[in-house]
Order: sequence, then structure tokens, then C-alpha cells
Amino acid sequence: MFGIIGGTGLASIHELKVLKRELIRTPYGEPSQPLIFGSLSNKNIVFLARHGSGHTIPPHEINYRANIWALQSVGVTKIISVATVGVIDEAVKPGAICIPSQIIDYTYGRKNTYFDGAEMPVKHIDFTYPYDESLRKQIITSAQALLKTVVTEGVYAAVQGPRLETAAEINRLEKDGANIVGMTGMPEAALAKELNIAYAAICPMVNHAAGRGQSKDAISFSSINELCDNDVCQHMMIDVIRLIQTIVSKN
Repeated sequence: MFGIIGGTGLASIHELKVLKRELIRTPYGEPSQPLIFGSLSNKNIVFLARHGSGHTIPPHEINYRANIWALQSVGVTKIISVATVGVIDEAVKPGAICIPSQIIDYTYGRKNTYFDGAEMPVKHIDFTYPYDESLRKQIITSAQALLKTVVTEGVYAAVQGPRLETAAEINRLEKDGANIVGMTGMPEAALAKELNIAYAAICPMVNHAAGRGQSKDAISFSSINELCDNDVCQHMMIDVIRLIQTIVSKN
């Protein structure tokens, strides 16, 4: 069964026929919101808004362990993460969707493993390829058939937030090899890997990163919650939902 994690701009899926809502208690606390069980394209899925139903949880305070554990506990075996990002490459125009292939983790202080504490065994996971390649290919194939523009490779820089980056920090991320920047990609991907859940991301590229393109002098919104109030992003979210419906229908 698919689990869909919605980020900024995707706090709900209107096309989802809701069957029930259930708050899952986990050994790691409560997830961001009650899980929403429903039918999409005649397939059962579970939806979770990463930032809570009212977009009240900032990236560094999300209980990632509870979110992923809760989804796995109700039978989710595949997760599609939707996470809006900034574009580092000035040549890329915001408005396209990226299906990232790699991650660089710049976050700190987040609970990033289920194997933590003296009573737990030491556990290492192979994270060479952080996203499930089979699921990533399914997303790419559907995206290329549905969308005008899709970026099929990309290195996601996961930063701490909640503040946005300085222009110098974006320069550093580019030198490190990153193409897009966001705040929620880690430890989500690693936790899914620890629980053997196939995990891949759809990243709407909604703005240029700090010091680049249209954001050369400043990023023109007063809070991160306003990021997807513009027409470009809203149209992208419509495309994202169509894409998710297509992928779910084929599984």
C-alpha cells in the first residue's frame, strides 16, 4: 500500500475519498497528524501532512520517526514524499518538477535513526542510493508522459531550517554538487530505508534559491507557509496530484 507524505502546498488531496482518520500511537511519540485512510484511483492509500493539518510544525521539529513508523505500522510499503524545493541552478526556471536521485544531509540535532540508545543493537544501512530506484523509475515514466517538464536527476541538499539560506550557503551547496535545496528530505529517507519501505520524492521547484535568479536580492515571501500561494505552485500541485493518481493506479 502507498503512503503519501504531503509537504508545503499539499496539506490534503481533494481527490482522495476519505474512509477514516486514525491517530497512531508510536514508541516515538505522535505523528504530525492522524493518518488519513482513503481511496485514490480506486486504490487504498494513506495520506499524512508532514507539517500537520494546519501547517504548524516547522521542519526541524517534525517527528520524522513517528511519521514513518506510523505509516509502516498500518501496512504502507511504498512512500511517495512530496517536498517543495528551491532551485540552485540559475539556468533552471522554477515551475518544473524534479525527481531527485541523491541527497546531501546538512541537518543536525534531529532524531535520525530507530537504532538509538544503549539497549539497541548497532545498525548500519546501505545509503549509497537513498531513493528506491524502482519507485523512482515509475515516477519518472509517469511524469514524462504527463508533464511538459520533468528533471529526472538531482541532488537534494537537506538543510536545517526553519530560516532560509544565505547566498553564500547556496554557493557552498552548489560547490558540493547540490541542485535543489529543501528542509525535510532527511532524516525521512533514511528512516524509511531502516524500515525497508520503498521511498522516493517528487520535488516541485517553486523558486530560485537565495542569491539566484528571481531571488538574487531576496526571496519574495514573508513566511515559508506563503511559498505555495502563487499560481505557479498551485498549478504544479495539480500536476503532482495527477502524477500520484497515475502511479497509484498502476500498482
